[in-house]
Amino acid sequence: MIAVPALSTPAVHLAEAATSTVGNPAINISIFLAFVLVTLVVVIRASKSTATAADYYAGGRSFSGTQNGLAIAGDYLSAASFLGIVGAIALQGYDGFLYSIGFFVAWLVALLLIAEPLRNTGKFTMADVLSFRLRQRPVRVAASISTLAVTFFYLLAQMAGAGALVSLLLGIGSRAGQSLVIVIVGVIMIVYVLVGGMKGTTWVQIIKACLLVSGVAVMTVWILALFGFNFSTMLGAAVETNNNPAMLDPGLKYGVSEISKLDFISLGLALVLGAAGLPHVLMRFYTVPTAKEARKSVVWAITLIGLFYLFTLVLGFGAAALIGADRIKGAPGGVNSAAPLLAYELGGSILMGLIAAVAFATILAVVAGLAITASASFAHDIYTSVIKKGTSDPRQELRVAKTTVVVIGLISVAGGIGAQGQNVAFLVALAFAVAASANLPTILYSLYWKRFTTRGAVLSMYGGLIISVVLIIFSPVMSGSETSMIPTADFAFYPLSNPGIISIPASFLLGFLGSLSERRPEDPRKQSEMEVRSLTGVGAEKAVSH
Repeated sequence: MIAVPALSTPAVHLAEAATSTVGNPAINISIFLAFVLVTLVVVIRASKSTATAADYYAGGRSFSGTQNGLAIAGDYLSAASFLGIVGAIALQGYDGFLYSIGFFVAWLVALLLIAEPLRNTGKFTMADVLSFRLRQRPVRVAASISTLAVTFFYLLAQMAGAGALVSLLLGIGSRAGQSLVIVIVGVIMIVYVLVGGMKGTTWVQIIKACLLVSGVAVMTVWILALFGFNFSTMLGAAVETNNNPAMLDPGLKYGVSEISKLDFISLGLALVLGAAGLPHVLMRFYTVPTAKEARKSVVWAITLIGLFYLFTLVLGFGAAALIGADRIKGAPGGVNSAAPLLAYELGGSILMGLIAAVAFATILAVVAGLAITASASFAHDIYTSVIKKGTSDPRQELRVAKTTVVVIGLISVAGGIGAQGQNVAFLVALAFAVAASANLPTILYSLYWKRFTTRGAVLSMYGGLIISVVLIIFSPVMSGSETSMIPTADFAFYPLSNPGIISIPASFLLGFLGSLSERRPEDPRKQSEMEVRSLTGVGAEKAVSH
């Protein structure tokens, strides 16, 4: 028998965690408000140098590799990484750790295949790259629509995470109360983006990345110290607390049937291939002045991201050992409450408030980055390049971009209210699946296949997007089970929870067949120019000075 180490906080806290507010609401909300005020000051200061489209979309390309690496980590380590993964590991053990592995390996795919060629070729958005050697109008419209769709699915996860987190902080158990919290998060996000643009958003992400990695590192060392820095002892305590030896074996979630095994493969495909198609992560590479700085930013990002996902293993099993699955499920916010509850058990209200503020900062920073990406996609790709055919006034383009932010914010609030109660890591996996289906094949074909054509690009993007979204709508995610978004309905005919196993290969196939079937060749000179530029950086966008 392995004894769970005694904690300094009273045992009554656990019962309190399962039924009402965790910790002192005044302390929790004070720390949270302090963080919001500090970051708002940073955003306002950054806004003073945001005057042009390059400033608003790419921060004037004025960030160093180190700064951008921290910001990339801040963008990539979303609420799913912190709240959802820790909860998934605490409840599902070995199978829950798949999210950590998948998200980390996904970053390696983006690094090795996409990051530098994309930065060298593009200007502000993913559509700049995809339309470089193809016909502008159809490709830009398709890329913009797919970007907005991926952004929407990612925003669902962040908003659901915000509702779960603040409901735990304030003891709000009602759906109406959590909905109000989601509305407030949406308003704050809109203010951040409208005021600060990419510069303000980037500084928020840098602050948040430092706080998140530092806070998680402290919690990891603290947990290991409780178990004598013996990882095996901690695993044994997790098994004993939950009376479930299967936590340490594969298959607790994805091994109960043939369908669940296929779901495992589908989820793995989506996680590993999805990051390379996420527009808000790819857009970060445009904020550095040179390809050398882009590579440097990747080194910083991958170091922080790798450390963080190692820490989630300790936090997840630590939560299972010190809190237990039943209490996590019973807390306001459910599975997404594992990390804040763990912080409360370790350090009481102060640590709980700090970690919750960091988690909330995570949500705000990622949501702001997503909103910037969506606004840039619509204003730059559709309004300026398609509607105005490249002749719009930059000031008018900025006004359109900011209007788009408001619209996206309102839509994300509505979606977040509908997605309450879902594991945010699971919701992000859906965004990864849509990104891998709608964007990744076209990006890879554009960069590496000379015979790729406009028809192939349009078929791949629309086909991948439609197939993935339709399969999600008619899957258990939307209806047919108690955990569905619409639990009272049942119109699911696709048995898997993730569409990646079908939608990703279908998108690659559509791009291939569409290109082979098109008789109108693309300009070989543009193809050669793109190849040279993507590999060398000759002609790429430079930093702007003020």
